[in-house]
Amino acid sequence: MDSDLESMTDPAATGSAATVVLLRDGERGLEVLLAERPRDRGSFAGAWVFPGGAVDDADAAGDPIDGIEAARRAAARETLEEVGLVIDPAELVPFSHWTPPKNSPKQLTTTFFAVRMPDGELRLAPNEVAAAEWLRPIDALDRHTAGSMTLWPPTWVTLQGLAHAASVDEALDELRSGEVRPYVARVAHGGSTILWQEDDEYADAEHLREREPAVPDDAPDAEGNRHRLMMDRLPWVYLNSF
Repeated sequence: MDSDLESMTDPAATGSAATVVLLRDGERGLEVLLAERPRDRGSFAGAWVFPGGAVDDADAAGDPIDGIEAARRAAARETLEEVGLVIDPAELVPFSHWTPPKNSPKQLTTTFFAVRMPDGELRLAPNEVAAAEWLRPIDALDRHTAGSMTLWPPTWVTLQGLAHAASVDEALDELRSGEVRPYVARVAHGGSTILWQEDDEYADAEHLREREPAVPDDAPDAEGNRHRLMMDRLPWVYLNSF
């Protein structure tokens, strides 16, 4: 867990990646497409993720390789390669940006985009996607809580943020109206907690990394600003006081 977790949470990144949250209106509400990575190889083996991957030189096409336009092209390309869907890069809505830690195997900052499901049938790349499912965000979170679905923190937080949306239109309108939120994080409390940059304990994360908190993070007497994900229990607990 440590290497993949850290690859999403430290400021010393040297490359870029893009991820696409595909949305559709299902019979019971908003649904997202989640893809299961092969269990025997690759990054995030066995985890359920959104389609995506690294930005390459061809994606840059003369623009900065770490810029938003290169990320758009990479997002569209990776979606086609992994699940066989053609999306228009111009329709992608950027909404979050995740920065990984120093000394991680893959130092890639990742831009998350959202887009409505385009016309077409899923065609899964077997070397990259073992299975794919359309799920309501709350159902995916419930499966994670039950231990039947592996999710990584960026995926989990994204699903949590979409869980209240009743439709694709509502979700996209809300994402368009906000800024692209940066998530620069550090690991603390024995690896069981991620602290994002707004959290009061963020600056001391290295000192907190190997010890548990004296006061539970979500206790009534816990003080200060909180932006963290606590993973020492199921369900995970997300605190954001902003």
